This record gives sequence, structure tokens and C-alpha cells, in this order.
Amino acid sequence: MSSNTGISLSSYDEAGIQTHQKSSRVPIRIAGCAAVVAFGLYKLKSRGDTKMSVHLVHMRVAARGFVVGAMTVGMVYSMFRE
Repeated sequence: MSSNTGISLSSYDEAGIQTHQKSSRVPIRIAGCAAVVAFGLYKLKSRGDTKMSVHLVHMRVAARGFVVGAMTVGMVYSMFRE
């Protein structure tokens, strides 16, 4: 019984390096998420006489803008990398 999986040692090392590079970005993403949540809570506290519904609409638009911007930056980065 031959158990040839087709995975060479060199491809495993590259995959391990790539996995490490991806996992090293996780703390940065968590810190970014925490910063956005902290900013939202700060704006909620200091919203003045703005209605809650208007404030939530503004925050939703800002969150969507952040997501679209992050996706655009990621796509441009991957295009230039290739």
C-alpha cells in the first residue's frame, strides 16, 4: 500500500509560512475592530442632541464605507502582488 499524497516537503513549508503570515495579521485585525467599536461608543456618548436613529444610520453608513474601503484596498493589493 503506497500512501503518496502528492505533497512535497517544500510545498508544505511554503504553506506553513503562508499560514503563519496570515495568522500574524489577526492581532492587527482585532485591534482595528476594537478601535472602531471604541470610536462608535465614544460617538454614541458625545452625540449631543442628535436622535438615536439618525446616529445609528450615520454609524451604519460609516461601517459600510469602511468595509467597502477595506475590500477595495485588499483587491488592489492582491492585483499588484500578482
